[in-house]
Amino acid sequence: MNMANSHENKIQNLQGNHACALGAIAAGCRFFAGYPITPSSEIAERMALELPKVEGTFIQMEDEIASMGAVVGASIGGVKAMTATSGPGFSLKQENLGYAAATEVPCVIINVMRGGPSTGMPTRPAQGDIMQARWGTHGDHPIIVLTPCSVREIYELTIHAFNLSESLRVPVLVLIDEVIGHLIETIDLSLTGTQALAERRWASGPPKDFKPYAMTEDGIPPMPRPGDGYRTHTTGLHHSESGFPTQNPAEVERFIKRILGKLELHRERIENFETLECEDAECLVVAYGITARAAKRAVKQARAEGIKAGLFRPVTLWPFPEEAFRALAAGAASVLVPEMNTGQLILEIERHCPDATRVVPLNRFDGEPIAPVQILKKIKEQVSHD
Repeated sequence: MNMANSHENKIQNLQGNHACALGAIAAGCRFFAGYPITPSSEIAERMALELPKVEGTFIQMEDEIASMGAVVGASIGGVKAMTATSGPGFSLKQENLGYAAATEVPCVIINVMRGGPSTGMPTRPAQGDIMQARWGTHGDHPIIVLTPCSVREIYELTIHAFNLSESLRVPVLVLIDEVIGHLIETIDLSLTGTQALAERRWASGPPKDFKPYAMTEDGIPPMPRPGDGYRTHTTGLHHSESGFPTQNPAEVERFIKRILGKLELHRERIENFETLECEDAECLVVAYGITARAAKRAVKQARAEGIKAGLFRPVTLWPFPEEAFRALAAGAASVLVPEMNTGQLILEIERHCPDATRVVPLNRFDGEPIAPVQILKKIKEQVSHD
């Protein structure tokens, strides 16, 4: 049965965090472990209500470290599993997140971002976890990061996160800024749940021939289903195809190349972005989350005034949709990057822009979102500069 089509088919006013929980249930999530933390607590609260209805399991762990460990363990046990947190909790999850990446255990992590560092501003919005999402855990590791900009998109991208995680055997993060997480919008869930649900590939064939980390053509080895008789060894140490630890340079190199290479191999399935008025844009705005909504308004106002502005919104933040962005940036005189931080994604944008293109930051980190009028003013400055 396709849960994405069967759960709550009606129009309703829904908070972003609640939409995340309902999307997880629709995706087939049957295990949630977490620890209450503002501004993500509503996700855990809703999961505690919804999971018993579908014979799922909710558990409040003693801390964020244990929560991430429980999610990894549940997934190894064959269940679609998720956790949700915010900045300080996301920091604590990093070690076990790296373990999930190294062992290729499917799992979904929601981070409703708030001001930082440290305790920061628990109830105020920010977008300061962009680089942490990509590089927070140590070592070279695969990760997928999605960034919704509406309540409806939170629901849809949560389902998509499970689909990517299960089919590619990789942790998937959903970064939600506090504004979107607590925003209430009217959505029709009967029109959102059209995605087919992906299931992980389970081991088949003679158990004696099974290699838990086999070098498959698509880079994604099948997982052993508990109880099916397939022997496996799961370790965060670098491991060979057998799963046992190795320090053999050739085996280590093959392992790292495979877990990173599978994302490159499947970029077409992973990458997602939105464009607005980009074809002839002289000033290209790159924005995500709530800032993208302000940018969309600013671009439309600029166009109404005869200014050639455009918007590139990366829905998949990591891996960044670099090829599509490069093609659009090549025709722009300037690229404007508004962010609710001191400058994070702009580092990636600068890397992909031609030398002749001016890359301009617009940063706000005082606990308030960036307004359309601020972005419009900056667009006009760039146009007058040209």
